[in-house]
Amino acid sequence: MNRSVFPARLLFRAATVFSFSALSLGVLLTAASCSRVPEMSLEEIEAARASSSSDLISRTVHRPKTADTVFAPGKPGGTWNTSISSDPKSFNLLVAEADGSTTSVLSYLTTYLADYDIYNHEWKSGCASFEITIDEAAGTLDVTYTLRDDLYWSYYEDAYERVPVTSDDVVFWYNDIQGDAACASSAWNSRFLEKADGTVAEVTIEKIDDKRFVFHFPVIVAEPVLHSNMNFGPAFLYKKAKDAGGAEAVRKLFTVDTDPRTIPSCGPYFLAEYTPSQRLVYKRNPLYWQKDAAGENHYYPEEIVAQIVGDNNTAYLLFTQHKLESYVPSPEQLESVIAGADNLLSPDGTPLESEKKDRSGYTVFNADGGMSASFWSFNQNPQNKDEPYYRWFTKKEFRQAMSCLLNRERIISQTYRGIGEPTYSFFPKINRYYDENIILQYRYSHEHARRLLASAGFVKGSDGFLYDDGGNRVSFDISYAGTAAIFSDVAQIIVDECKKEGITVTPRPTDFQKLVDELTGTYEWQSVLIGFGGGNVFPTQGPNVWLSKGNMHLWYPLQEKPATDWEARVDELYQTAKSIVDYEKAKPYWDEYQRIFLEQCPIIYLTRTRSFFAISNRWDMTNMYFDNLEGAQTDYLYLAE
Repeated sequence: MNRSVFPARLLFRAATVFSFSALSLGVLLTAASCSRVPEMSLEEIEAARASSSSDLISRTVHRPKTADTVFAPGKPGGTWNTSISSDPKSFNLLVAEADGSTTSVLSYLTTYLADYDIYNHEWKSGCASFEITIDEAAGTLDVTYTLRDDLYWSYYEDAYERVPVTSDDVVFWYNDIQGDAACASSAWNSRFLEKADGTVAEVTIEKIDDKRFVFHFPVIVAEPVLHSNMNFGPAFLYKKAKDAGGAEAVRKLFTVDTDPRTIPSCGPYFLAEYTPSQRLVYKRNPLYWQKDAAGENHYYPEEIVAQIVGDNNTAYLLFTQHKLESYVPSPEQLESVIAGADNLLSPDGTPLESEKKDRSGYTVFNADGGMSASFWSFNQNPQNKDEPYYRWFTKKEFRQAMSCLLNRERIISQTYRGIGEPTYSFFPKINRYYDENIILQYRYSHEHARRLLASAGFVKGSDGFLYDDGGNRVSFDISYAGTAAIFSDVAQIIVDECKKEGITVTPRPTDFQKLVDELTGTYEWQSVLIGFGGGNVFPTQGPNVWLSKGNMHLWYPLQEKPATDWEARVDELYQTAKSIVDYEKAKPYWDEYQRIFLEQCPIIYLTRTRSFFAISNRWDMTNMYFDNLEGAQTDYLYLAE
């Protein structure tokens, strides 16, 4: 698990791509997996689920942040002890784009132009304010940013020898780092937008003065701030390196052998010390611009010590020994973590009446079901057109029937101990265009599944097996990453439910990298349980998945032209809606977009599970919130008196 130095707020940059993950829910799959239990009726499942969920939730704290949450001013002081899973590869921002451990390490030395308020579904100023100007006649758009006057690059041992952050920093980073193909920045592709005539044009940047610059968009896009939001490095250092030795010299700047005290910061902390395989030490930046209600830098700990701990069990041990401030329990640890808690708050998040003098314990928080969900999908690639399963999988009635045989309640009860919820929507609740009325109609029902299968020409033989109209017995594989124990349990439930209708499903645990190769290269798979390492926070995200030409259009990628009428319509809706800024005008398009996926069932979402977070009681809980949108709100924590 890659644990960030502080769980950072969500900062978005560009509607780019999704990637596969063995378990898209990652560390948030904290509902304890258990061994398989005997089949239960729906009534028994619901009763067991309610009992288990109620027990765990009643012993933890539910305190989500809301749109109206206001953080109380705190007091500077203390050390925040945390852990990361591995050493950084570099202290270079460009290198960090491709390495999670480096990104985590550098996240508190930089700042973003803008931030997104998930609760109010709106963009707000970060280190810069912004103004959007639309030219409807020309079909173009500009986003003009104005940097704050109190932004500085400074150094740990000489914090007040400050260098102002200017437009030159942003313009250089956009043009000469992200915009130079030789630098191989992950932001390269997001610079280019497709126009209505199919041609591609580039988003450009122009300096206005020392504090103002403008992004020129060749087309109107629904989320221009998402496309232009970025962090950046100090141009006066990176430009010097590039002028001397090009892209290679840029990458060699700030290696792990660099004295961290020579790396400037415009973020809330300085990196003051690095001991390989042991720890990193951060010191509070007195010049950081973001303040609390009292005008104080709201990152209150004077010091952050991040121990490099590669093993999750070791991290758990350190937490129980009071050597780490917080911990995300793994499935097998959840029960013991909750049992050992000494919560300072009641289950509804209010302070307990009795004052606790002993703060050596910890409090465990819970959050509602996560925003991402894994899914079940079927191979519709015509490369396999001679296989019987291709004819089954390309019939929407068959896919709909499989959705009706997916017993999500049983999965939640038997695999997640009741602490989860079925996923019936396409967009998660975090998405502005989520609509509670747009939901999946093909839910668990054997009767409905039988009707759908019959309508598609499938019949059950006297031997109890299901056959298609060509006399082929319905039998197929379900692949999943062999290391994903939870998927193994889910697969067994699918096997059992399909067997009742005469369908033979064979579990196929596979090496994760081999599975990815099959999904993206050889296309030699049948059905799969997997997830995407991302989420539809914005409807325009993931075009490489949802559009027919996308390289990760899982069920049939890289189509030269849409293979079906419904995929053609999805492409059309996306291309239209992505250029509409006005919410009310865009909503009908995104509504239809969601309904098509829920009707066609190319992927069938499983469940969203609750997550849990434990934190030391030595921190005042006034500003502590935990939810499924932004995770643990630790940015405003301060030591209790």
